[in-house]
Amino acid sequence: MELNPKIPDGPIEEKWDRHRFRLKLVNPANKRKYRIIVVGTGLAGASAAASLAELGYQVRSFCYQDSPRRAHSIAAQGGINAAKNYQNDGDSVRRLFYDTVKGGDFRSREANVYRLAQVSGNIIDQCVAQGVPFAREYSGYLANRSFGGAQVSRTFYARGQTGQQLLLGAYQALARQIGLGKVQMHPRTEMLDLVLVDGHAKGIVTRDLVTGEIQSQAADAVVLATGGYANVFYLSTNAKGCNATAIFRAYKKGALFANPCYTQIHPTCIPASGDYQSKLTLMSESLRNDGRIWVPKKKGDRRPPAQIPEEERDYYLERKYPSYGNLAPRDISSRSAKEVCDAGLGVGENGNGVYLDFRDAIRGLGKKVIRERYGNLFDMYEKITHENPYEVPMRIYPAPHYTMGGLWVDYNLMSNVPGLYVLGEANFSDHGANRLGASALMQGLADGYFILPYTIGDYLVSAGAQKFAADRPEFRQALDDVRGRTSRLLSIRGRRTVDSFHRELGSIAWNHCGMARTEAGLQKALSSIAALKSEFWKDVNVPGEGEELNQSLERAGRVADFFDFAELMCADALHRRESCGGHFREEFQTAEGEARRDDRNFCYVGAWEFAGEGKPPRLHKEPLTFENIQLAERSYK
Repeated sequence: MELNPKIPDGPIEEKWDRHRFRLKLVNPANKRKYRIIVVGTGLAGASAAASLAELGYQVRSFCYQDSPRRAHSIAAQGGINAAKNYQNDGDSVRRLFYDTVKGGDFRSREANVYRLAQVSGNIIDQCVAQGVPFAREYSGYLANRSFGGAQVSRTFYARGQTGQQLLLGAYQALARQIGLGKVQMHPRTEMLDLVLVDGHAKGIVTRDLVTGEIQSQAADAVVLATGGYANVFYLSTNAKGCNATAIFRAYKKGALFANPCYTQIHPTCIPASGDYQSKLTLMSESLRNDGRIWVPKKKGDRRPPAQIPEEERDYYLERKYPSYGNLAPRDISSRSAKEVCDAGLGVGENGNGVYLDFRDAIRGLGKKVIRERYGNLFDMYEKITHENPYEVPMRIYPAPHYTMGGLWVDYNLMSNVPGLYVLGEANFSDHGANRLGASALMQGLADGYFILPYTIGDYLVSAGAQKFAADRPEFRQALDDVRGRTSRLLSIRGRRTVDSFHRELGSIAWNHCGMARTEAGLQKALSSIAALKSEFWKDVNVPGEGEELNQSLERAGRVADFFDFAELMCADALHRRESCGGHFREEFQTAEGEARRDDRNFCYVGAWEFAGEGKPPRLHKEPLTFENIQLAERSYK
């Protein structure tokens, strides 16, 4: 299979403009003839559905939450990047492009990243027009702050609620189109399969999560904006409902899955308190602007932090990476925290954390300023830990957070399956092997507001408006497949709960395919996952029936997909014999303990094709070329 990314020719600064001019257009009257399915209502899905409906398309929007505004984008805290250079500190489109490619350890597609930087400013203008309450300077100008991997202030924010405020802006645009009848909204509905007609994506199969009814939905194109797969680790910062089922069902219908081993471990999360926990809590990376990260220099030092003098503290990020300090990129910061904790320098009752200390910032800026910047985050931390971060340092530790891998897409955001578009975290396209902070919101809104509305028309004109009835053989077969899978899960009636299997799977994935990976560990993980998956299909207990509200059945289907996905993730990590970004193979590191890439052998996108049940997936490669940024060892020292 040849992977054609469809990157336009010409200078990188002109590629997107040239491409837009060459795309075929659908005239306004004809747009009403096309129906588009959008799955997911986070920033990418809500902005895409609203924009497509505004253009005149018939849109059907699906989400498994009870309201579109409860999508997980609402949990994003710290900010959204844009190259507006409001601080006059040297930022530009090209610098944002450079920082993003470098931050992704030179494993992203240059053309996509440059386009993202180009449209970033438009996103801010769009959101301000919608009434998003970004923080402002005393003068009235929008405020900015820094995030990891950048030496400029380009992150726009609304205290620690940026994702919530941006999603409300996109949601109100979506709600307007729902009110006008241009969007049919289907909440509490989960996509369980993709329907192909003559090789083109022409519909989906869904389950009503309240009644249990399984139905098929037909359309001229399908858009997946369903987020990432970090819950494969069980404990993550993602909401409990986040899953990989939609994109993994598409993978099993022929869509290529790219770079599944690229998973991001966020450096600033509240450490786990015990085995009883079902998820972890993110503390925004923005806190690293004013907080200093340290551990005691003496192993086993359990004194209260206020009793540890300055000379006995190791501000290890400032020591190791003086140019960036506490704002070193996420993958580097996470591994550094793991190193000091593994060395016995961790803090807290379980020794599984490091300090994020605001003492100096409060002394220099005052508590009032810190409260204005981070007040809701401090309040959240205190409610969870019963510790006041204005008086004692926060305790943080890395946790699974974002996933850079996803379905392979070309420059138009279309997968290798014609008519199947993939947006936001569900695709692989923009972040390489590591995402810089505040870039997820940027990509989701760029894809939904400013890229898909241009590119989808080109496909629709070529394919034509074809009204497929949902009683075609392809739809009936997909319905039968979903019903058969559901019946199989309900018929096992074993002894173990779904969550017990998920927790054990997550432990295997975290221990062997988490922050650090080895060949032996990945081989062991593949063996353990296969054995546990076999036990799952023999001994899982899914109570209740299919045609009713049954959350155990929902979770069982998602965990079944996580088993298959975990095998793919570990296989990808095993084949990639290098370290890059969030993929850290212990066998491939420099003398200083930094990631050692192998550009000669692995400078490509690894896209996997499903080859059938029980068969190893087939690897396809999209070579990555760097014409505008020179390949170099990534250094933040």
